[in-house]
Order: sequence, then C-alpha cells, then structure tokens
Amino acid sequence: MTDAETTIAAYYAAFNAGDRDGMLRCVTEDVEHRVNEGAVRHGRAKFAEFCSHMGVSYREELRDLVIFTTPDGTRGAAEFTVHGQYLQTDPGLPEARGQGYVLPAGAFFDLRGGKISRVTTFYNLSDWIAQVSA
Repeated sequence: MTDAETTIAAYYAAFNAGDRDGMLRCVTEDVEHRVNEGAVRHGRAKFAEFCSHMGVSYREELRDLVIFTTPDGTRGAAEFTVHGQYLQTDPGLPEARGQGYVLPAGAFFDLRGGKISRVTTFYNLSDWIAQVSA
C-alpha cells in the first residue's frame, strides 16, 4: 500500500470507528472540505465542527471501500457504500426518526506531506431523501 493509500485508509478507519480526533490527525491544518450540495469549509477547525455535527445527526459505516491514488501520491479517490441511520433532524432536511439508508458514495482527495489537504465527497442527495422519507 502506498503512503497516500495508507493515509486515506486511516482516515476512513477513523470515520468508521467514530474517532473524530483520528480523522483530524489525517488532515492538514488548512484542509479544504467540500461536501455534496454544501458549503466549502476551510481549515481543520471548520472540519472538526462538521464532524461533530455529523456524529450527532448520523451514525454511518462505510463498507466496500476501494481506494485509488496517483503514482506521485498527491491525488486520490475512494468509492464506498454508506450504511447509515438518521438520528437527529438536520435543518432543511426531512425529519429524523432513526431511519436507515444505504447509499453509494465517493470522495476525491489532494494529499500533501502525508496528510489530506482536500476532501470532496459526492453522493446522490435525492436518493438519500427518498430513502429517509419512505
């Protein structure tokens, strides 16, 4: 496994373990965080706020993880399936009642100095809304 693959794998292992601090150790201080249909967050502090919010509203496990990286280790991607439970209503989204969902997703990364400097996550929001609204 390359250094870039190891970094991305550690990031997702921390995610699956609910280890916010472990995720934060994998990102640069100036990380750029882009989420599907959301605002861009700049910096580790904003990323930490997002992680805290997600930990309250959702319980998720990523399965079927496949990681891809460029030969120079500066870019990467991951594909996975999100198995989740919607725990607390997120503003502007359907009411949370503990609904489960399964959603294909992916992410793109920039890496610098052995850490993630950008993560961009994509999933089908309409599919998620349909699942939690059923």
